[in-house]
Amino acid sequence: MNRWPVATYTMTSALGRGNGAHADALRAGHSGLRLQRFEMAQFDAWLGLVDGVDDEALPGPLSAFDCRNNRLAWMGLQTDGFAEVVQAAAARHGAHRIGVFVGTSTSGILQTELAYRERDPATGALPSWHDYAHTHNTASVARFTQQALGLAGPAWAVSTACSSGAKVFGAAARLLALGVIDAAVVGGVDSLCLTTLYGFNSLELLSPDVCRPWDGSRKGLSLGEAAAFALLERDSAAPAAWLLGVGESSDGYHMSTPLPDGAGAAAAMRQALDQAGLDSVDYLNLHGTATPNNDSAEDQAVRAVMGADTPCSSTKGATGHTLGAAGALEAGLSMLALRQGWMPGGITLQTRDPQLTANYLAQGRAATLRTVASNSFGFGGSNACLVFGAAA
Repeated sequence: MNRWPVATYTMTSALGRGNGAHADALRAGHSGLRLQRFEMAQFDAWLGLVDGVDDEALPGPLSAFDCRNNRLAWMGLQTDGFAEVVQAAAARHGAHRIGVFVGTSTSGILQTELAYRERDPATGALPSWHDYAHTHNTASVARFTQQALGLAGPAWAVSTACSSGAKVFGAAARLLALGVIDAAVVGGVDSLCLTTLYGFNSLELLSPDVCRPWDGSRKGLSLGEAAAFALLERDSAAPAAWLLGVGESSDGYHMSTPLPDGAGAAAAMRQALDQAGLDSVDYLNLHGTATPNNDSAEDQAVRAVMGADTPCSSTKGATGHTLGAAGALEAGLSMLALRQGWMPGGITLQTRDPQLTANYLAQGRAATLRTVASNSFGFGGSNACLVFGAAA
């Protein structure tokens, strides 16, 4: 694979809006997770909610797309000057030469949940204001992003559970290599809904405590939401980072459990490193959900592929697991680590699981970083690994 310049990137999560807010929070060891209640849920949970989403208003021409997920996407697009950089790229290449690839898992399901509360008592019909195609539909966020940015190239959503926001980088890289496009907006957007909250709770994957990746007493994940975007541009004059490799695999072992020996994850990591021409990286952002099975399998995969010395950590104790947005958010956090020379620590770790022996960082620390990687693994065995290199 050719290496591709990342012209710019931006992140919005429970840690705040913009790359600066994320850098400050990670250096300070702050978490955006809070014990709170969402919507009509009958229980509290540790959640990473983004402030201000409900108050965000979409412009009139985009009003048909109005739902929590697309409002969150709009917040992300208007942060760090991202939309302006994309529009400048469109002026150089033409709007039809810029693709849009966005990962999501639940899209605008909350909008349909709200509509179901207003069903006609006699017929069961949903209210007339409900617009499934523009809100709930998985493709909605990709269509919204394309229209919000005034683009006209290839556009689609990727929905492979928690690897969605990472796999979009692979989709963009392939179309760039084929010469179909000159630039690509890639990203991930996922917002919380009751279906997600109750679904993970029913699977017994939702932790009653704040999530603690790599901890001996870890009990499961904490849910979050985020919107993260990056612009890959063929001829970027001053890239923020380089996309060096993309690895993807599908182990298909179980609907919600990874291969116990981490073989599927390892295959994705090896492919990404092979494309990048590397044996290891200076820092690895783990998928690190804090579920017992995931952390155990990933620990084995990391040691098998990158060895026991590669510094690694999970940032989900800070942001929560943002599902379809996680791959894009953690790609942004990995590129931020490159730029800042700072490896974030696993801030919620208390007592290290002695069975996990990868070089997990409990505390963040400064380091000279030239290469970083980010793991994202989804339900059904959909695995992805991204490798990034420093811009200079």
